[in-house]
Amino acid sequence: MTNVFHTPDPASRFSGSQAPVGCPAHQGAIPLYGTRFHQDPAQTYREMRQQHGPVVPILLEGDVPAWLVIGYRELRYVLSNSQLFARDSRRWNAWDRIPPDWPLMAYVGYQPSLLFTEGAEHQRRAGAISDALAAVDQFEIRTQCERIADDLIDAFTGHGRVDLMTQYAHPMPLLAVASMFGLPDAEASRLVGDVGATLNGGEGAMEAYQRVQTLMQRLLDDKRERPGPDLPSRLLAHPAGLADEELIQDLILLMTAGQDTTANWIGNTLRLMLTDERFAVTLSGGRRSAGQALNEVLWEDSPSQNSVGRWAVHDTQLGGQRIRAGDVLVLGLAAANADPRVRPDSYSGSGGNQAHMSFGYGDHGCPHPAPELAEVIAYTAVEVLLDRLPDMMLTVAAESLVWRTSIQMRGLAALPVEFSPGYSKGRM
Repeated sequence: MTNVFHTPDPASRFSGSQAPVGCPAHQGAIPLYGTRFHQDPAQTYREMRQQHGPVVPILLEGDVPAWLVIGYRELRYVLSNSQLFARDSRRWNAWDRIPPDWPLMAYVGYQPSLLFTEGAEHQRRAGAISDALAAVDQFEIRTQCERIADDLIDAFTGHGRVDLMTQYAHPMPLLAVASMFGLPDAEASRLVGDVGATLNGGEGAMEAYQRVQTLMQRLLDDKRERPGPDLPSRLLAHPAGLADEELIQDLILLMTAGQDTTANWIGNTLRLMLTDERFAVTLSGGRRSAGQALNEVLWEDSPSQNSVGRWAVHDTQLGGQRIRAGDVLVLGLAAANADPRVRPDSYSGSGGNQAHMSFGYGDHGCPHPAPELAEVIAYTAVEVLLDRLPDMMLTVAAESLVWRTSIQMRGLAALPVEFSPGYSKGRM
């Protein structure tokens, strides 16, 4: 992902004591990057827990020291204590060693969006977003998602094979969010390409991000003139009195965060159902097992693996480790879900358990009711696909599937399947 954010001046707002890479606290630090980590993070988390306990000294790309919180209780404590573990990245005590092109800059570079706000300002903006989302008719969104899913499937059903990630899982949530934004289909189609380019980074990512910003400004101008039953119109009318700059940043955040997480939730669920015999035997009647598969993925193969992060406001102790003011903490969401102190049994006894950390927790958790809306999108995507293509199967061995190299997201690079060619609903 390209750096479209601001690199803070290390002395701009906060100060802290920087721990050198070779300091005792980070001896034996474990790299949170590399092929082994990306292909089998669960094993890496198990080894971390055995060696270091619930709070692990790690190295981010470029061997930048950080702490990974993998204990469930410790993570809840961090996420519940915003006065001690804050969100504004300008507190980081390592800015003087971070180059502008650092691979993780997109996650930590300060920007004036909801993601980095704190205190009353965060409550003001998060409250407006929650109110706007709460007004979304979930039955209407499900109907829209069924239409979107059918349209996407129509584009490839006659071919007999498809990569479900690029042609189905990734565009599905973005088109659904575009519908909530009140964007016409033509604008939504262009938006899919630009948001994808922004998230993937590389050449052209900055230009794509700027086009998304321009589109959001044009959308706000249009909704100010002609308000409708959509998210931008509700936010413009909200008593929080959000400025256009705030609205643009927060709308883009809603769109990009919701797209990547939900797309990988869909993809990881389809992978589970295509490779695990507990689900494969019911593919022809997938409706009954789709919800169970979606919930199991949130516990066992969460699309939200880690989040960078929180910054310590003061020196403190956490999980037996000394945390210095300005240290960065990476939130180990997936690892906390597997903490044996809170989940001593296998998943089989946790079928209805919703206490996972996959949507975060506390002030900066996924704003209500965004998780419910994401579930509507993901469930509908899985259900419609299984109904339309009941005999689909992987075209490669399950162990050959490649995972994206992302510290934050757990998602497949591709999910190739084949099926009996059919007709599009538009031609039937």
